Amino acid sequence: MIDFTKIDFDKSNGLIPAIIQDKETLQVLMLGYMNEDALQKTVKEGKVTFYSRSKQRLWTKGEESGNFLEIISIKNDCDNDTLLIQVIPAGPTCHKGTYNCWGEDQSTNFCILEQLEQTITNRWENEATSSYVASLKVAGTHKIAQKVGEEAVEVVIEALRTDDSLFLEENADLLFHYLVLLKAKGFQLNDVLMVLKKRMK
Repeated sequence: MIDFTKIDFDKSNGLIPAIIQDKETLQVLMLGYMNEDALQKTVKEGKVTFYSRSKQRLWTKGEESGNFLEIISIKNDCDNDTLLIQVIPAGPTCHKGTYNCWGEDQSTNFCILEQLEQTITNRWENEATSSYVASLKVAGTHKIAQKVGEEAVEVVIEALRTDDSLFLEENADLLFHYLVLLKAKGFQLNDVLMVLKKRMK
């Protein structure tokens, strides 16, 4: 996960800052400090452990509240004196009960779109798979475009009805097939977002 020999604990008297980031939303949750023992315990147990400067001891985030921070990845920066730790929080991160230590609410989870695009790419490139994405690739761009049109019509139909659940389901179907169409044309959602960004100027 991380090469301990590269971390420069001596630069700041044995402590380095650790930025804690939500893996799903990419929001920064808190900032803490680690010594070498705290980092080793963090890696070994899979939960973030800091060195408390006030208590002068190691403390695992959530040891009292139960709101642990489950480790997903640990990266050191270019100077090897700061850590970026991606986690899945078990509850509010701040001791005041808020999502993060800046009192912010949890943002909308758009990272799932990136994960979905990656899944589509993996199945698109794996020709041996029997996945639905692979079958769409075989059917060709014309068929994929047709599916996008069909799903768009379904969204319109459900928008005029009162079943919110079906409306959301059809929107999910449309978004999925739209991402597959982008892949078929050699693009990603980010390419579309860049067009929208230019229009906002």
